[in-house]
Amino acid sequence: MAPMQASRIADLLAPFLGPSDARRLTPDALAYISTYIDLLQRWNARVNLTAIRSEEEIVTRHFGESLFAARHLFPGEGPKEHGLSRAHSPLEEHRASAPEGLLKRQDHERPPTPPAAIDQRRLIANPERSEGTKDAVKVADVGSGAGFPGIPIKLWYPKISLTLVESSHKKATFLREVTRALTLTDVNILNTRAESLTNASFDVVTLRAVERFASILPIAAGLVATGGRLALLIAQSQLSQARSTLPALDWLAPIPVPQSQSRLLAIATSPTNEVSS
Repeated sequence: MAPMQASRIADLLAPFLGPSDARRLTPDALAYISTYIDLLQRWNARVNLTAIRSEEEIVTRHFGESLFAARHLFPGEGPKEHGLSRAHSPLEEHRASAPEGLLKRQDHERPPTPPAAIDQRRLIANPERSEGTKDAVKVADVGSGAGFPGIPIKLWYPKISLTLVESSHKKATFLREVTRALTLTDVNILNTRAESLTNASFDVVTLRAVERFASILPIAAGLVATGGRLALLIAQSQLSQARSTLPALDWLAPIPVPQSQSRLLAIATSPTNEVSS
């Protein structure tokens, strides 16, 4: 089966990435996603990574939801938020004639750049903001499974330091293969249970589609650093359980996931002020 076309991936992801003038994924990032889908489909034939088999559903259900979370967790990284026009981005400057499109048609007609040759600084439309820093934001994806939402968040915001926590040996092996295939850096894959991560803390902890939701929720929250955030991609029916289980967190209003009747992004912050005795 031929890899999914970047133009089709772009069209399917558009509803999850905000208004037409918001930041968009570059052709390089779309090439990564195409490679990721191909690898996922081949592995899925022998390892049950996802029950979804349709490539278009994989894009919307997995990548779309994950990137939706990414743009809400890191909303200040787009060109407009920093007072820059799209033309200030070298990758977008020659594409200004189609500001609302993710790709121009001539981009579709040539094959994507091989992932091994892709510079991660060119994954998003504002590469100046994507260079690594000494104080990278530490993100942990608990029960990462096939890599969602952790790896798409890394594609959206490459300078994070990403930890994928996955107890299944086969799934952890797949995550290592994806990381190698996409030539991602600063990604740590832990083949262990989250409860074994004593003394670990992260700026952002994500949780999506995990088994034993009620029991893993406080464990995931325990990994959030003071002032850090817990991001849940859950069904609406799970929201009250999350809030009642973790009443000490400061919960933001839940955000409905596009093209879903029941999926929500729920973000909570760990309080920074301790009560003195």
